Amino acid sequence: MPALAQLTCVEDFRRLARRRVPRMFYDYVDSGSWTEGTYRSNETDFQKLTFRQRVAVDIGRRSLRATLLGEDAAMPVALAPTGLTGMQHADGEILAARAAERFGIPFTLSTMSICSIEDIAAHTSRPFWFQLYVMRDRDFIGRLIDRAAAAGCSALVVTLDLQVMGQRHKDIKNGLSTPPRPTLANLIDLATKPRWCLGMLGTRRRAFGNIVGHVQGVTDMRSLGAWTAEQFDASLNWEDLAWIKARWGGKIVAKGIMDAQDARLAVAAGADALIVSNHGGRQLDGAPSSISALPAIADAVGGNVEVLMDGGVRGGQDVLRAVALGARGAMIGRAFLYALGALGETGVTRCLELIANELDVSMAFCGRTRIQDVDRTILLNPGIFD
Repeated sequence: MPALAQLTCVEDFRRLARRRVPRMFYDYVDSGSWTEGTYRSNETDFQKLTFRQRVAVDIGRRSLRATLLGEDAAMPVALAPTGLTGMQHADGEILAARAAERFGIPFTLSTMSICSIEDIAAHTSRPFWFQLYVMRDRDFIGRLIDRAAAAGCSALVVTLDLQVMGQRHKDIKNGLSTPPRPTLANLIDLATKPRWCLGMLGTRRRAFGNIVGHVQGVTDMRSLGAWTAEQFDASLNWEDLAWIKARWGGKIVAKGIMDAQDARLAVAAGADALIVSNHGGRQLDGAPSSISALPAIADAVGGNVEVLMDGGVRGGQDVLRAVALGARGAMIGRAFLYALGALGETGVTRCLELIANELDVSMAFCGRTRIQDVDRTILLNPGIFD
């Protein structure tokens, strides 16, 4: 195993995670829909933005501290909601939430998490955000919202881009399931992942903790699969967001916004913040990258609500570029999942340290000392996506 100090970037964690996490769960993270074109452009489009380097500026005292949804944060970064996090590493959501809390940034729990809302609340002391998938069973959704409120969640992130599911070839070919089915291929793969297996043997959390036991008739993976397949709601619309806001009573974040007109509609429906996101390239392949969609959305509604973004963020320089183009902050998904799969809670902490350091040093090279002072003028080509 490499020494922690030798893990210097997210790519290092990705390579280590690929060796340690069972193939179906690693591929679940490291893939997109259809041709994976949007998945790739999420990352590569960041590299098209070049920095304007400045010199002979007093950069002796710098600060990355930011405010995200009214909460103080050590840097303008939050952990994004990611499904099956507890299959990257045993009790993965708990470990990631603890790392985020210790570092001082928000953590967002997915509806499709392995650890439940109550699990996270029991293992953390800082309020976390909860991400909601809107399903046809509105009674279940209402109770899920109430559970998030009871757990003290400080924001509800409503994902709007999963009315239907984009096809992810690798998940189909791998026969993705949780826990893995005892096929010959899976057993051979698991035999090469002893750390992962030992971790899973030591936890009782191996199914979707927010759903199993909370939906009538859903008691095991087979019944859960049948229920989930029927639950994606193609009729989801802006009136539903207003209903959710009324039921929740707190801050609502609309996730999956990729169009300026949709951004305006989300604000009109009551959203307190938006997340520019194409679901990590896992839904509409051929859609633009999140970073290229960000400027128009920030220009359209950034004066009224906070705008965050996710998709393709692999380091502090990507966070800096996102802030420069109008985001209040960036959310990381795959970056922390690779670190979690590689080294558990220690890996997530190290990943956050690396991102913060890269963000701090890059901001200094651009002649800025506070993240709040970062704007488009730190870029040589800020209009590239106009």
